Amino acid sequence: LLKLAPGGHVGRFCIWTEAAFKKLDSIYGTWRKASEAKKSWNLPMPKMANTDLSKLLKSEEIRKVLRAPNRKVVKAAKTKPNPLKNIKAMLKLNPYAAVTKKNAELLAAKNIAAKAAIIAKKTGKPVPVNKMAKRNAKAKKSKK
Repeated sequence: LLKLAPGGHVGRFCIWTEAAFKKLDSIYGTWRKASEAKKSWNLPMPKMANTDLSKLLKSEEIRKVLRAPNRKVVKAAKTKPNPLKNIKAMLKLNPYAAVTKKNAELLAAKNIAAKAAIIAKKTGKPVPVNKMAKRNAKAKKSKK
């Protein structure tokens, strides 16, 4: 047993008898004789005559035909920044986007101040200080 399964580990060791092989031939047939039990069954033919793949790959005939290996390391492409979320990417595409964004912020601040003034007027409370008044005064001076 040790000669058949070296190392003493049998694993899925299975002994086939001659009668078992003959029974397999009758069930599946051979390449010369068709199967008795399975109709229209063909034994699969081996694709390779020489199954020593490492020897085949090392042979000169194959080495001549193969192209040289590509040893260049390909870096993964960086993901492109989203211009709607990344202001630097947006400014690269559209330099006027900074002006548009600033105007949108100023308009929003103006609307909030106007709404606060209307609420203060209705409730009778004092009007909150306009944070934009200082900037507006500076803008008027620079226009003159």
